[in-house]
Amino acid sequence: MTEAATPTAPAIAKDELDTLIREGVPLVGSFGVAIDSLGAGTIRLRLPYKDDFVRPGGTVTGPAMFGLADVALYGAVLSLIGRVELAVTTSMTINFLRRPPPVAIVAEARILKMGKRLAYGEILIFSEGDPEPVAHATGTYSIPPHDPVKLAVSGYQGSASD
Repeated sequence: MTEAATPTAPAIAKDELDTLIREGVPLVGSFGVAIDSLGAGTIRLRLPYKDDFVRPGGTVTGPAMFGLADVALYGAVLSLIGRVELAVTTSMTINFLRRPPPVAIVAEARILKMGKRLAYGEILIFSEGDPEPVAHATGTYSIPPHDPVKLAVSGYQGSASD
């Protein structure tokens, strides 16, 4: 019988990541994004409703959802590698699944694969209070040279020689 993976703390503190989002990614930081939860390889962000985020037809605009998805993946990556500010998006795809009403939106991101140079993850976006996603995104982040990652997404603790 295999032992269950032990939960591990994120490699960056919630307060430090919040400051980095607000100051380092000022456009999205100015949106009012709040971190609901942060784990190793996971993050849940909330984007409050603002009239600026509505497009014709009374729905939340795609650029607001895309920005939230991108910063959510950034947070999930940093939760595994710590403060490596030059980790950047190399690709991201978003599928809009249904029309979100003009309410706050929530992004839940998780890392699916963490390598030395690339991280791949997915993001589900929900209208606040609705369990059905309104969008699904996947993305890849490029990771510059930094101290080795000591935690695999599965929770496996590798040695420094891994």
